[in-house]
Amino acid sequence: AQQGRVREKVYGKQKIYFADQEQLPAASDAELRGLDGEIAARSAQLQTVQQSCRHMDAELKDLNSSMTTPEIGKEIEALKKDCASYTEKLERIKSATNHVTPEEKEKVCREQQLYRREWRRRKRMATELLDAILEGYPKSKKQFFEEVGIETDEDHGVVLPATV
Repeated sequence: AQQGRVREKVYGKQKIYFADQEQLPAASDAELRGLDGEIAARSAQLQTVQQSCRHMDAELKDLNSSMTTPEIGKEIEALKKDCASYTEKLERIKSATNHVTPEEKEKVCREQQLYRREWRRRKRMATELLDAILEGYPKSKKQFFEEVGIETDEDHGVVLPATV
């Protein structure tokens, strides 16, 4: 700093030293324009390299997330085993001799419908009869059922089957 090559600035207790730019040769306007052009060219080159880097990073992520050849081989083997087991199960089902014919199924459905209809009819008749008896009975419905020994569907959790 005493020889004049470095300048000194004092900020409170701190001192900052920097090169004396007055000793450097002054650049002409042509050189400054040339340097500006070079900066612009380098900036464009930097943008191109950064974009290429981002593209390569994305491609690397895709490759890292995809399966490797041995993993794909294992996956194919597992899927082939699953397919074979499902094919075997399908063959067992197809070769079973206890198939129900559509006629048999229709017959069973008709019988179930008949029994369900009869159940409803008989339950309605019993309910009407019991309601008629309870009109003149001095105690509650629950006490009457206990004395007579009547058990209802609701007592046993029985529900009328739904229609098919």
